[in-house]
Amino acid sequence: MKICILGTGKMGSWLARQLSTNHSITVFDSDRGRTKDLVGVPVLKDIDQIRETPPQMLLNCVSLQNTVESFRAVLPLLPKDCLLCDIASVKGTLPAFYREAGFRFVSVHPMFGPTFADLNDLTKQNAVIISDSDERGKEFFRQLFGGLGIQLFEYSFSEHDVMMAYSLTLPFVSSMVFASCVSTDAVPGTTFKHHLDVARGLLSEDDFLLSEIIFNPHSLAQLEKISGRLNFLWHIIRNRDTSEAIRFFEGLRKNVKS
Repeated sequence: MKICILGTGKMGSWLARQLSTNHSITVFDSDRGRTKDLVGVPVLKDIDQIRETPPQMLLNCVSLQNTVESFRAVLPLLPKDCLLCDIASVKGTLPAFYREAGFRFVSVHPMFGPTFADLNDLTKQNAVIISDSDERGKEFFRQLFGGLGIQLFEYSFSEHDVMMAYSLTLPFVSSMVFASCVSTDAVPGTTFKHHLDVARGLLSEDDFLLSEIIFNPHSLAQLEKISGRLNFLWHIIRNRDTSEAIRFFEGLRKNVKS
């Protein structure tokens, strides 16, 4: 398949390398410095060059806030049978865009950000395929992700964003709160160091990505849950209530059991 990839950040570059073994790949990134390590993958110098090798799939891997804008910029350059694809971690206005665009589409979310995942072993990682997508597009990513041992889930657009508020906003905000309380004078123990590594990895991500994750319309419900649990724990600690603390710990263990 002829595939053009827009955006060669961490995930775009990984997909370009992964797909180039079985497909004809071209890439475009307005930041040419990002493409220099993609050895053997043709790089378009100008976005208009898409017309010269019309793709069968346009895989949009640009930053979240620019996803729809970049789609709109390239639509006039694409054949009408081109399959549009996004990897956005919050789908937001994408359903409305796809309805308006009139192209076939497949929307996915690889939930193994390169910051933390071992890209050489993805057997413990997950990916979401949006159920509203084109059937052939869904099958393409079932084969790609399934062949790497990635566990697959299917959600509708709306179900996806509700789930991401839980799967992303909850840990993101927890790490941000931890990072906001870190003191340079701290003498870190083992658990502290683990949390610090997670926080540093999270904060190495693009600011717009972090913003869009926490601006998910469903994030406030998770924040309310966090606030409620913190308030409950505050009362346990203030009252030095050992029996209530033990019940609280038991509930936590049930929540996190594998």
